[in-house]
Amino acid sequence: MAVTAQQVKELRDLTDCGIMDCKKALIECNGDIEAAKAWLREKGMAKAEKKSARIAAEGAVISKITDDQKTGVLVEINIETDFAAQTDKFKNFSAQVVDHILAKKPATLEELMAQPFFADESKTVEIFQKEAIADIGENTSIRRFVIYEVNGNGAVASYIHMGGKVGVFVELAVGDDSVITDAKFADLAKSLGMQIAAFRPNWIDESDVPQEEIDKELAILKNKALEEGKPEKVIDERILPGQKKNFLKMNCLMLQEFVKDENLDVQTYVNGVAKELGTDISVVRFTRFGLGEGIEKKVDDFAEEVRKQAGL
Repeated sequence: MAVTAQQVKELRDLTDCGIMDCKKALIECNGDIEAAKAWLREKGMAKAEKKSARIAAEGAVISKITDDQKTGVLVEINIETDFAAQTDKFKNFSAQVVDHILAKKPATLEELMAQPFFADESKTVEIFQKEAIADIGENTSIRRFVIYEVNGNGAVASYIHMGGKVGVFVELAVGDDSVITDAKFADLAKSLGMQIAAFRPNWIDESDVPQEEIDKELAILKNKALEEGKPEKVIDERILPGQKKNFLKMNCLMLQEFVKDENLDVQTYVNGVAKELGTDISVVRFTRFGLGEGIEKKVDDFAEEVRKQAGL
């Protein structure tokens, strides 16, 4: 049955549900507004729509990699409280989202939400998420994801820290594909994940750093040194070269001190493992997701809450 835009608007005003949800409800209920309201309540949509406005900054960063180590996904899924993030309902929802992304490989978050859900194509991923919100009782959202696919020799590896507070993906290229099943290679991949999780590099090596980033950093440092009264010649010839080296060492993965041995830089460590395995190894790319980073979290005044509940 066809429904009018006015009917959809009326139902939306009554329930605060999304336009597509209201349209589907009206179609299912032959245009009957009251029946459509009941349908939405039954599906949990009205309840979910109201919860979806609440801040969700907890949750988990999770990953899944195919058995051949050639394809993997890293996903951040948020929820309101850490308590809810530990429940089986949230974990099951997250696992199904990861399975869907790995199977359907959406290019963007918008494409993901519009896709028919792989386990039940009668609903979209957006509807599946809204049903989870209603079931769990807290705002739950798929925030971001990345898909890695290896072309040629190499592997995808992941490192998940503190039960999902930080997640890292690394793609490694190798000369001989047989080494990706070696325990030494697995330890290398895990160690690089730990390195990236702990030291947050922005680039792989110096050659990856845009010159404008270096120029911007050195301009800031030079202006600071001039304000401190240091001679410009001393700044240019003695101070800035050292500051540039420090900037690159902090921000480039291969130049950083190795997290497990401060006497080595990461490049030296990788070269050592590559020599032991008898093949070339290089980092192609990496991604680091910190749970909730950039989300403005609600800060509760616990004492004030107690006073309110006590009627003080």
